[in-house]
Amino acid sequence: MIQKELYTHFHPDEHHFVDRAWEWVERSAEQHAVKRTDFLDPRQTFILTTLVNRHPDVHCRLEGGYPDAERKRAVIAPDYRHLDDEEMNISVLAISSGDGKFLTLEHGDYMGAILGLGMKRDKIGDIHVIEGGCHCLVADEAASYLHMNLSQVHRVHVQTELLSLDKLQVASTRLEELHLSVASMRMDGIVSDVFRLSRAKVLIPIQAGRCRVNWKTEEDPSKPLKEGDMISLQGFGRFKVLEVEGVTKKGRIRVIIGRYA
Repeated sequence: MIQKELYTHFHPDEHHFVDRAWEWVERSAEQHAVKRTDFLDPRQTFILTTLVNRHPDVHCRLEGGYPDAERKRAVIAPDYRHLDDEEMNISVLAISSGDGKFLTLEHGDYMGAILGLGMKRDKIGDIHVIEGGCHCLVADEAASYLHMNLSQVHRVHVQTELLSLDKLQVASTRLEELHLSVASMRMDGIVSDVFRLSRAKVLIPIQAGRCRVNWKTEEDPSKPLKEGDMISLQGFGRFKVLEVEGVTKKGRIRVIIGRYA
């Protein structure tokens, strides 16, 4: 079992994953085992690499299917094992339809259809909504099942095809730029302005653990945000603090926010 003092560095909700990740590391070191994980979110990859770096006899490789992938699989192995040629077992599930209804389908529609088949989120990497459909990175072990069973997305009939990684089409990131003037960099105030919610309505999901800063659960409404921070509020979306421009004559802070479309 991992040393309990490590828990102080992580949110209580993360302790279960910390235990699992440390078990992978210990097994690689003591039993010379190789572990290939499911897809991990950026916070989980941070936790894993932190633990791997604590052990001198273990290393890992992270891969999400393309250079800027957000969700990645990891291979954890003894440090003497060469990982560059290790199979990461990632496929591209291409989803398409012949009608124009795809124009209205969004990331959440594809995710909902996939999870509606009983698929675990951990088997799914990044999802790219492109013209005429979607390219979804999936674990090889889930690819055939999705290919055979996914036939409808939000009442739109679809066809699927499995492609190699070199055929992946990556969607361009769309950010709605917002210029705000805020009294402080407090998280609750900025979240309130970005999602056009009252401060009281913002406090409820934050204190319920539904807000993340840089993929880490944050329950303190007064947490100060800084340039580069990524914030997500479950059910509302996410945004990035692009730039803190400075202070106005009236003492307010000018901030540029990039809200993900």
